[in-house]
Amino acid sequence: MESVLLDTPDGITARLGWDPKLSVHDRRRMLARELVAAQLGVDEKAIVVEREAPNQFGHHTHLIAMQGADELPILITTASYRTGTVVAISDPSIPVGLDIRDRHPDEPTLHEMQRHSHLIDNTDTNALLQHWTRVQAVREADGRGARVKPDNVRLDPVRRRGWVPDRRVYYQLADLSRDAWIITVAYGALPH
Repeated sequence: MESVLLDTPDGITARLGWDPKLSVHDRRRMLARELVAAQLGVDEKAIVVEREAPNQFGHHTHLIAMQGADELPILITTASYRTGTVVAISDPSIPVGLDIRDRHPDEPTLHEMQRHSHLIDNTDTNALLQHWTRVQAVREADGRGARVKPDNVRLDPVRRRGWVPDRRVYYQLADLSRDAWIITVAYGALPH
């Protein structure tokens, strides 16, 4: 798998990887193991990345990193789209959300983005992709994911901060786009 380190805000480290022959789960685990091992300065073989056990039926589990029998205090956040996967690691106290999209969306994806967009002109594909990845990253950072409708997410006019109106938490937004991928990270809840 090919991967590149992304330019991220302080406290967050992320890699983008792509390989059409690998499953999403394999790409996520490989990238997470690579990031955690580099952060700890250990061999990748010393790190095991597992899925946390679900606490109820239908709960989407997160990845956890272990060294030996010890679970490491690292938050692993992932997002995938087609053959691309982005993985970020951070301190567990920092809420992080990621989204990744192909720079050239297909018609059904474009239609979905237009339907939920708050943009006045939703025919500009680049602006629409930037808006959509920011909305999705905020939904993920919020922790409720798909339970929050995209229409309910708000972005400031310059799209550097996002929030869900029913909570007094704001997320900073950073563009991590690389090559053919539009990537956004939402991070760092700031109570107001």
